[in-house]
Amino acid sequence: MCGGVYYTHNGLDTRFYFPNPKAKLPVRQRSGSVALLPWGRRQEQRGVLPLGGWARLDSIYGGRWDRWFPVPVKLPLKSFMERDIEGQSHWFDLVRGQWIQGLVARDGSEQRIYIVTVEPELESAVHERWPRILNG
Repeated sequence: MCGGVYYTHNGLDTRFYFPNPKAKLPVRQRSGSVALLPWGRRQEQRGVLPLGGWARLDSIYGGRWDRWFPVPVKLPLKSFMERDIEGQSHWFDLVRGQWIQGLVARDGSEQRIYIVTVEPELESAVHERWPRILNG
């Protein structure tokens, strides 16, 4: 379910794991610049936006995110981390032109980003949720 990310921002390689309350994700702005936003919300963090760091695509289409004024965004990541059923971490690289879809949610001045997830296409997939990877 994408528990870690790796990206470059302002010339610095950065690796964050979701449990870190300071975790941020890069968001490509329409101007082409990249902004860093807080990745989801943890139990101990103040706010009203949903707990967790992921948004199921079917729940977005179902309107469950509408009250937080969702905005789809591109996350320019180099790779992401998933754990297998034995708890081992595996990093998956994105190729040039690929990006992961994110969702920016807002409530007043609170703004956070969530990774959009889908069901994997492979029947043999170990994970029930996978980041939505798009091209272009």
